[in-house]
Amino acid sequence: MMEKLYDACDIQRVADQYLEIRERLETACAKAGRAPSEVTLIGVTKTVDPVLINAALDAGLSAIGENRVQEYLGKRQDLHLDGVERHLIGHLQTNKVKMIVGEVDMIQSVDSLRLATEIDRISAQKGLVTPVLVEVNIGEEESKDGIALAQSEELIRQMALLKHISVRGMMTIPPISDTEAKKRYYFSKMRDLFIDIRSKNIDNIFMHILSMGMSDDFELAVAEGSTMVRVGTAMFGKRNYSV
Repeated sequence: MMEKLYDACDIQRVADQYLEIRERLETACAKAGRAPSEVTLIGVTKTVDPVLINAALDAGLSAIGENRVQEYLGKRQDLHLDGVERHLIGHLQTNKVKMIVGEVDMIQSVDSLRLATEIDRISAQKGLVTPVLVEVNIGEEESKDGIALAQSEELIRQMALLKHISVRGMMTIPPISDTEAKKRYYFSKMRDLFIDIRSKNIDNIFMHILSMGMSDDFELAVAEGSTMVRVGTAMFGKRNYSV
């Protein structure tokens, strides 16, 4: 598929939107009594053409998150990735683990021992230790990936025994909610789980990343303790997700 042509206004718009999100994030941190350095901004680049991703990177974006293995691998050579963190944030099939291990800095979507074991196996073959997050289905939605809250600690304890992955924290995509109170409920529930797991000081588990909050709710997520927000639409505009 050929990349769409963009003019200078399109490119400038993305740069401006990135800077606006950065400002909103800093304001949210200030309101929560937190330093901006406590929260990492991930630009979600699913279906976004490299020229627009580069507009945000050149404006200062320092981390990107891709949903699809093949899409990322197909466009990474056109991205300005020097010094940029690369995250896989979408569902990962076990048969694609060998393609992505070593190609990103973190896999955020580990939700089963089977997947964790395969990442561990491939990482061992490549002589790596792969940083991962455990994805929790905090709303217990059948339509979403992620381990159930009640099963999350057991999964983490099993993952702690694997030598070639490093659990760095947790990630969630809460249910779509129509009120601020509902959104905050799920964020606070996730934060409580995160704090509870961290307090148990499980060997080989490093609970310092809580990845939650997206374009329409990242400020609320910051107020509830998120350390990493994933912003796509607000930065790059609406995408055609059927692509």
